[in-house]
Amino acid sequence: MTIHDGGRLRLRATPKRWAIEAPFHITGYTFTAFDALIVELIDEQGRVGLSEAQGVYYHQDTSTSMLAQVEAMRVRIEAGITRAELQALLPAGGARNALDCALWDLEAKRAGKPVWELAGQAAPRSLRTTYTLSAEEPAAMAHRAEAYAQARAIKLKLTGDDRNAERVLAVRKARPDAWLMVDANQGFTRESFARLLPTLVEARVDVVEQPFPVGNEAWLDGLERPIRIAADESVQDRGDLPKLVGRVDVINIKLDKCGGLTEALAMAKEARRLGFGLMVGNMGGSSLAMGPAFVVGQLCDVVDLDGPLGLLIDYSPSVVYEDGAIWCSEALWGGAAAVPAWPDMSGH
Repeated sequence: MTIHDGGRLRLRATPKRWAIEAPFHITGYTFTAFDALIVELIDEQGRVGLSEAQGVYYHQDTSTSMLAQVEAMRVRIEAGITRAELQALLPAGGARNALDCALWDLEAKRAGKPVWELAGQAAPRSLRTTYTLSAEEPAAMAHRAEAYAQARAIKLKLTGDDRNAERVLAVRKARPDAWLMVDANQGFTRESFARLLPTLVEARVDVVEQPFPVGNEAWLDGLERPIRIAADESVQDRGDLPKLVGRVDVINIKLDKCGGLTEALAMAKEARRLGFGLMVGNMGGSSLAMGPAFVVGQLCDVVDLDGPLGLLIDYSPSVVYEDGAIWCSEALWGGAAAVPAWPDMSGH
């Protein structure tokens, strides 16, 4: 990690690993930590724009690859890059997300206005968020659902095996009061989804996220869907929206996928125009990563911003989870007041 003087900005990019309490299982993957890239942009007056990105794991978007992308642009960045220029110079993904959100944070400090005001939004409100259950044995998922006593909304990770109906019914029995959604992470076939659907209806599941593999969006054509379908992996940025019209009900916007807050806000506007409901999600990570996603969440029907809940140590200041809702203070990200630079995390 180094800081180089040059141009109108100084860039510091720091890989960071966030340890988690227990392995987290989804279809095809098990996570044992969240690897992130922390980016700081410091201007000549010492104002700091700060952000964090995890990248897109299924695109092999890692902290190492993100750091390489950022370092390759160091000269251009430190010369004083703008958000508009960044959109043309980097593809969607974690590296652009980290830089774009740092630029938003720095712009708020320079303008003396919070990001939500710069984005033309009303003052933020706390948001009900899902608490996500790793795909485990049904009894273990039910136990975790009970442990999330304050949760008002719960998301179940499901897999391609034959235990999904048991998982859903066990969680519903444990938490008859909670709003439920399930996430297959591309793990269903048309046949397995059809078999599971009556159980989902019985358990009052409201949303099924990414039931089918990317590339098989045609499986959604003519599909009976008494429950809302959300697209995640099938929709990365605005370019993917047209192919999903009439096929899904909800679009999951993640800043790591689409490449930052700039594209996320444009994507939300276009998705609404096309008639989609909106969801904001996360790839994991600390409270710092939730800051810009919280801005997007103000526009959304479904909010899934629980990444920090499973961390052993979180970024400070952190978001607040209370009564099933998330609140992100402007002191964490996106506020008008100056904040100290990200500390040297080497050795931690």
